[in-house]
Amino acid sequence: MVADTCAEAVNVIFKASPNLEGSTLALGAILFAIQIYGDFSGYSDIALGSARLLGFELLQNFSFPYFSRDIAEFWRKWHISLTSWFRDYLYVPLGGSKVGTMRRIYNTIVVFLVSGFWHGANWTFIAWGLYNAICFIPLLVTDKNRVNMGVVAQGRTFPGFKEMLQMMATFLLLCLGWIFFRANSMGQVIQYIQSIFTTELFTVPDSNYFSTIVFIIVPLMLLIEWWGRGGKYALENLQLRMNSPMRFIFYIALAACIMLFSGVEEEFIYFQF
Repeated sequence: MVADTCAEAVNVIFKASPNLEGSTLALGAILFAIQIYGDFSGYSDIALGSARLLGFELLQNFSFPYFSRDIAEFWRKWHISLTSWFRDYLYVPLGGSKVGTMRRIYNTIVVFLVSGFWHGANWTFIAWGLYNAICFIPLLVTDKNRVNMGVVAQGRTFPGFKEMLQMMATFLLLCLGWIFFRANSMGQVIQYIQSIFTTELFTVPDSNYFSTIVFIIVPLMLLIEWWGRGGKYALENLQLRMNSPMRFIFYIALAACIMLFSGVEEEFIYFQF
């Protein structure tokens, strides 16, 4: 519901990007970040839930990544299965963190470049990997890559001001990186980013490219994720606070929303990988 609804706007915006103002392009990049999370985390959850019905408990693959306070925390929480594979079978054999600073930087760049190449033999994916490495390296050399290990705002309803700024800055860095991932070529990446960082960034986005439902379901998803961030899965943690009738009503309402408000069906993004 979330991913396919966002995709309707994202597809049009990226296709028409040379003719759009910066604010619309920026919002398009943000919606793609939500789309790829809803798409990838969504089908991972389908696999995990189907396996659980058959008695298998598989590895959690996402852990509320967009509430991360830095890039290092994000990569501990995004695509956990692949990230842990790269750590165990590439980063550690290269020497991991038990080597000098320059070697650690080299190891990090190699891992992110291979991660980009894993997604496809396209310069956009290579550049995406390099971009994430550049964002990650300052944390590595200052030994701050493992500062944010716990749940953000644990035991509190709202994050502190510093945590909020950290999450916003990290999310915006990620949205910029996702442009590399979504664009068809490096030429489009350059054009898209250049068009964002103009005075038009501070104008009102063109409402013709966005359906009203996007601005309802995305905040709703983020709200549910925030409430449930203390557990392994948001809905699972949320249902523990409800009695049986409330859970039943909630799931019926959720199913109705999926049937009524899902966008045009899109193939899962990661099927191409």
